[in-house]
Amino acid sequence: MSRLKALIRPSVRYIVHRRYCSTERVTNALVTEYRNDIFEEEKRRQQGIVRRLEKIEVVHVGPNDPGTFIMNKNLSTPYHCAMHISETYTKYSALALVNGEPWDMWRPLTEDCELSFMRFRDEDPEEANKAYWRSCALILGAVMETAFKDTFYVQLSRAPELPIIKGMFVYDVDLGLKNWTATKDNLRSLSLSAITMKSKDMPFERLEVDPSVALRLFQHNQYKQREVEERVRGGRVTLYRMGKFIDIHDGPMMSKSSLVSMFTVAGIHELPGGLYRVQAVALPHDFYLHNSVWNRLVKRASVPLVGDLSTAGAEESLRETRSLAA
Repeated sequence: MSRLKALIRPSVRYIVHRRYCSTERVTNALVTEYRNDIFEEEKRRQQGIVRRLEKIEVVHVGPNDPGTFIMNKNLSTPYHCAMHISETYTKYSALALVNGEPWDMWRPLTEDCELSFMRFRDEDPEEANKAYWRSCALILGAVMETAFKDTFYVQLSRAPELPIIKGMFVYDVDLGLKNWTATKDNLRSLSLSAITMKSKDMPFERLEVDPSVALRLFQHNQYKQREVEERVRGGRVTLYRMGKFIDIHDGPMMSKSSLVSMFTVAGIHELPGGLYRVQAVALPHDFYLHNSVWNRLVKRASVPLVGDLSTAGAEESLRETRSLAA
C-alpha cells in the first residue's frame, strides 16, 4: 500500500488551490471538481484502450419482445439495447440480468450474452430492490456532501448495506461537529435537496479503476482512503458517478435517479466516535402510498439504528411492515 500511496499526486489542498481558487481553504465543491477531473481522465484513458470495434451478439430473453442485437463489445450497454426495443424498457428498467448476473444498465457488455431487464414490480424483484436501496444511499451521500455549502467540510464515511426488511437506508458521515442535533427544518431541507437531485434523471455511471487512481481521487477523505486500502486485495476498485457525485461501491446500482419518487431524510443521530448516522426512506417511482402510511414509515426510519446492522430490529421491522401492508 505504501507503493500505491507513493503514486498519489501532491496533496489535494495544493492541487485545488492551484487549479480552482485563490484560497487554500478546501471545500466540498472544489474537491468535487477535482474528483471529476480524475474520473474523466481515467474514463477517457480506458475508452482509448478500445482501438478496434468488435461485435458481440446480445439475445434478449425477456418474457416480451424477444430479439437479437449486434452490439459493440466493451462499449454498448444494456441501456443501449433497451433503446432498440422500446421506450418502456429505458424508462422503467431498474437493472439488467446478463447471463443471469445482475448488471448495471450503463455497464458495458463484454461478450456474447443473454440479456433481460428487471423492474421493481417483477414477480421476483429482490435484486432490483437491493440495487434501489444502494442507489438511494448514494443519493443520500450526495445530498450530505452538498447540503452545507462551504460552511462545513463534510467527509462521507460509509453506507452500511442493511437488510431490505428494515425499510430504510443510511449513510455515516463526518460533519466536523460535536453534539449537533438536526432540527425538523434541517431534515425537511435535506429531503427537498434529495427530491431536487433525484428529479434530474441522472444515470448511475460505473467505472472500475486501479487502487492508485481511487487513492488519488479520494485523497482528501480519510474514510474513503481506508476503504480503498481494504479493497486492494480485489485488485480493482469500483466507482459510481451520479451527476458530479462520485463514491465507492461494488454495486450494481439502479439505472437512474428518477426511478425514485418520494424521499425523506428521517433522522440524524450522533454515533460514538463523532460520526453521524443519516437515516432515510424512499419509494420507487411507480409505487404509491397513502400519506398516513408514508408518515408511519418515516417515523419508523427516524428511530436511531444502532448495534449489529445486519440483524438489529429485524423481527420488529418485519412485524411493522406486515401491519403497514394490512
